[in-house]
Amino acid sequence: MSFLNSRHIILFLFCLSLPLLPTNLHAQQVDNPVDTNYFFAIDEANYDSLLHYFYMQQFQKSANRHLNRKVSQLYAEFDNIPDSVFVNRLQRMHTVVPLTYNSEVRAFIKLYVRIMSRRLDAMLSLSEYYFPMFEQTLDSYNVPEELKYLTIVESALNPQATSRAGAAGLWQFMYATGKIYDLEVNSLVDERRDPFKSTVAAARYLKRLYEMYGDWQLAMAAYNCGPGNVNKAIARAGGKKGFWQIYPYLPRETRGYIPKYIGAAYVMNYYHEHGLSAGKIEIPIKVDTVHLHSDVHMAVVEQFTGIPSLQLQQLNPQFRTQVIPASSRPYALSIPSDKASLFIKYEDTIYKVSKDTIGKNAVVPLTSGTIVYHKVKKGDTFTSVAKKYGVTPGNLRRWNGKSKKSTLKVGQQLKIYLPPSVASSDQSKQTDKNDTVAVVDTIKTDTVATKVPQKTRKPKQENVYYTVVKGDNLSIIAKKNNTTIQKIKQLNNMKSDVVRIGQRLRIR
Repeated sequence: MSFLNSRHIILFLFCLSLPLLPTNLHAQQVDNPVDTNYFFAIDEANYDSLLHYFYMQQFQKSANRHLNRKVSQLYAEFDNIPDSVFVNRLQRMHTVVPLTYNSEVRAFIKLYVRIMSRRLDAMLSLSEYYFPMFEQTLDSYNVPEELKYLTIVESALNPQATSRAGAAGLWQFMYATGKIYDLEVNSLVDERRDPFKSTVAAARYLKRLYEMYGDWQLAMAAYNCGPGNVNKAIARAGGKKGFWQIYPYLPRETRGYIPKYIGAAYVMNYYHEHGLSAGKIEIPIKVDTVHLHSDVHMAVVEQFTGIPSLQLQQLNPQFRTQVIPASSRPYALSIPSDKASLFIKYEDTIYKVSKDTIGKNAVVPLTSGTIVYHKVKKGDTFTSVAKKYGVTPGNLRRWNGKSKKSTLKVGQQLKIYLPPSVASSDQSKQTDKNDTVAVVDTIKTDTVATKVPQKTRKPKQENVYYTVVKGDNLSIIAKKNNTTIQKIKQLNNMKSDVVRIGQRLRIR
């Protein structure tokens, strides 16, 4: 009799616990569990590439602050959290898209806690920059604004992310799908990487998929693997049309796609509940767009506005090179708001100098920094060398006259224009004993870069000159060339601060 009483008590307690579990209890049992290590490997590539983001290089100390906390400690704490806590938190988010909780979702929440323990500064700062635009655009197409978290799943908020299959940008559009949704892709421009235009395309595509299935989870699954694969899964499931009902029949990656989305949404809202705190990466939240009507070279924009070329490239990831081909059709260039008036002031001059620079096919480096020469070793690739110095493989090829099909040979020298943030850090000193390094100021003589001999270790001292243009004064000229008014006056024997258009001034 006591045994029966015990069984009744256990049954009674189990019934009491039911309200704490998600209503779609069938989702708790998932066949063919997804290996989260597969997705972690993909995410690591996207998140690690964020370390080479211009803003990460500028604020590396903040970006690394979470490395001090042991991941094992986070895991130990995580494993002690009961399921009911996660269920309650997900229910409090009140989203249109169902945030189902099960063992797969828990595994992905844990994965994102691990990732966020190392990349939280970057993710939260980039979300502050991108999410307002995502929300406004998605809402204008009647798409739930919480689908903004798909960009974390797809690209880790990295507009330069490229998958092994060739999908590109924040929303990871394939070439053909991008063309269908009016995204221009050619050798100079890839609008799949344009934050705004790709978001418009994603909103249109997601809305169309929802109209097909009437279910946001299925629409998201189709976004990942295509409507054809979702339709096959529905057929194999006997016509059932719920994500968890067709789950076993979906491709491996898509089975993990919705749980991964829920995990990303959870951690972006509840990271602080897991002992994580965010620092701040300074990104120019206030950005203006200037509409171009002639070809522009980003290095020339830097010369006249002081906006670093790397910053311009990462505010405008849709341009594959530093050349913006605006003579063929108008393009918009995003720049920090506080530089807009300066760009407008020198706009005509920027067009003229850009035309001369592009016409001469000259390589225009950054206005400050260093040039180094890397000696190729066994195992080096354009990608590995570019990563080492914080530059892009495309720039590395251009600086050395190499095509995409070119390969490296052991012993050859590669010229590298280091960004100012990298040149001033310890990274610029991390060259091997066999490397030939020539550290030289890369201040331009007018618009063409000073040439540096490859067989010298000593800085080459050359006079550098600047030609005064309309609107210049000594203060502006000094700022453009990283020098002082006093030094310019001393080098040119000037007794007053007056300068004339066309006047040639010695800067160094």
